[in-house]
Amino acid sequence: MNYPPKIHQDNNIQHMVDVIKTYPLATLISVKNNEPIITHLPLVYNEFGKLIGHIDKNNPQAELLKNNQPITILFSGPQCYISPSIFSTAQLPTWNYIKVHIKGTVKAIESKEALKDSLIKMTEFLEQPNHNYVLEPDNPRMLGALDYIDMFEITINSWEGKFKLSKDKKPQDIEHAKAELIRSNQESIAHFLSTVF
Repeated sequence: MNYPPKIHQDNNIQHMVDVIKTYPLATLISVKNNEPIITHLPLVYNEFGKLIGHIDKNNPQAELLKNNQPITILFSGPQCYISPSIFSTAQLPTWNYIKVHIKGTVKAIESKEALKDSLIKMTEFLEQPNHNYVLEPDNPRMLGALDYIDMFEITINSWEGKFKLSKDKKPQDIEHAKAELIRSNQESIAHFLSTVF
């Protein structure tokens, strides 16, 4: 049995990098004493093909983000339920989604200057495209926080792109599924935020 089906896999690294850059909030998974330790934080894919991040020193996972420790990282793109009602042919209900799974090794970056520069660069990246806020090098709040933040770098050893987007359907139905993914995500966010907050 071939699983997952190849039609739902995307081995194009540039496609996966695009997911990382568009949805940078990552799920980091480390293992200690056979127990998973999980943190959610943004990562930046840099020009050297590495992932850069920062973590609170008090986070239990911080001690595992150094010394070339193994790590698994998940990035999540858009996702939604797909009703058979949108298709032009008879289908079953399904779920479409985009995920990127990465395995790598992580090491600590000890330099405070590198940490400061990295925080500034990450803010600049996340402020795109309008750059309404600039984190200045002499920002006193950032300087005061440097003692409480660890910086780390992840070397990527393997990539897996899971792009389940109804690619096994007729071209017209693939387009219907794409439109539904866009519509559903816009509507569900608006509905969720209006009811929860």
